[in-house]
Amino acid sequence: MTEPVRVAAVDLGATSGRVMSGRITDSRVEINELHRFPNGAVPVRDGLFWDILGIYREVLHGIREVATTGPLHGIGIDSWAIDYGLLDRDGQLLGLPFSHRDVRTDGVAEKVVAEIGAAELYATTGIQQLPFNTLYQLVAARGSAALEAADTMLLLPDLLGFWLTGVAGAERTNASTTQLYDARAGEWAVDLCRRLGLPWSILPPLRDPGSVVGPLLPDVARDLGVTADVPVVAVGSHDTASAVVGVPAATDRFAYISSGTWSLVGLELDQPVLTEQARLADFTNERGVDGTVRFLKNVTGLWVLSECLRSWGDRRLKDVELRSLIATAAEFEPLRTVIDINDRRLLAPSTVADPMPERVAALAREAGELVPHSPVAITRCIVDSLAVAYRRHVRTAADLAGVTLDVVHVVGGGSQNEVLCQLTADACGLPVLAGPVEAAALGNVLVQGRALGADLPDLAAMRSLVRRSYDVRRYEPRGGADWANAEARVR
Repeated sequence: MTEPVRVAAVDLGATSGRVMSGRITDSRVEINELHRFPNGAVPVRDGLFWDILGIYREVLHGIREVATTGPLHGIGIDSWAIDYGLLDRDGQLLGLPFSHRDVRTDGVAEKVVAEIGAAELYATTGIQQLPFNTLYQLVAARGSAALEAADTMLLLPDLLGFWLTGVAGAERTNASTTQLYDARAGEWAVDLCRRLGLPWSILPPLRDPGSVVGPLLPDVARDLGVTADVPVVAVGSHDTASAVVGVPAATDRFAYISSGTWSLVGLELDQPVLTEQARLADFTNERGVDGTVRFLKNVTGLWVLSECLRSWGDRRLKDVELRSLIATAAEFEPLRTVIDINDRRLLAPSTVADPMPERVAALAREAGELVPHSPVAITRCIVDSLAVAYRRHVRTAADLAGVTLDVVHVVGGGSQNEVLCQLTADACGLPVLAGPVEAAALGNVLVQGRALGADLPDLAAMRSLVRRSYDVRRYEPRGGADWANAEARVR
């Protein structure tokens, strides 16, 4: 590679979005955040929705910022999974996309399982039973005007890519999260859709990460101030798929925790694990880059702490104040209170009528734990409970896949939480390597770079470049706390 590759990496989270400038040379990969904007679902009379037009506006603004700093060779988009927009036959959006936290899917999963059977559903899709999976969202939408008029369903990164290029499709790493994807065949599970009365014809053509979606539409290129030959690249459009690419692993004997609003805890494998034991453990098999499988467990992550801060009126705490709260919690009695951090009652946003701190306290009371009341006690309960969940799921994943682990990599925003990283090492009994923070953006940039000519033939080469470019912090496990007992207390 003689000239650096410069790309725009759009990385969308449920609470904020970022547009990064990415630069790849023979010796380094670098990212620079040029635009960040808040994100969040908007409650309207008839549901909880994403302001997708506002998101698109911010994405365009960020890409323009990247284009002003130098040549632009490509654009890639990753985001959270599951949520989608519906297009009519003219390519027009049929209403705002629902948020997966909307209540319309309450009770739907149970009805589908009663109709199809949990074992058959898992054997086909290999997906964890989450009540808001795309499958259940579509079942909840049966009979609606929007679904009846729909010609195409696009997951959110693909919807944004469609508006940039005019080309519709579904990138596999995200498609595989929907519970509409056949884990063995690597194609849409059309028969499952038919049996549930879903319009399978709305499912768009599948494409692999690293493929070129298409060049920018001429009017979009003019608006961005770039040439129309700039391509949009299908990266690992599920942000966890991109984040796993950005894990700086030097061995294949690693577990990863992509830690943010959600925590994704798992392994990178060559084949899905579709055993009955994996189903009962509620693990998921999602596609990764280069044909890999992300065998993982979705864990309600730092969302719970974020919503507690919002209830306390401190969601906009300065970083130093938040670090002070967490540091104070670190001095609090360890494992005094642990709860099931994956309890469904923690999924919905905090409200005045149903604040998150009171939900945490109620779960503790219900479990017979000491009830936390102060912000420090509740914060300690949350980080301890997260570490307990990480311990359980890292060990379970290794057992189910029949692998031995040497290290746990923590990437994403949670890798900056020193207290949680140390507790994770303690709980798992394994060294934790924390960082990089923006692993999803790095994975996005690396997959784009390879598609645009960078010498990155495989995941090992990509991860080697990350290791040469970014430092990580190592946490060694400490003794003293009875993690096995704490795990046993969480049922």
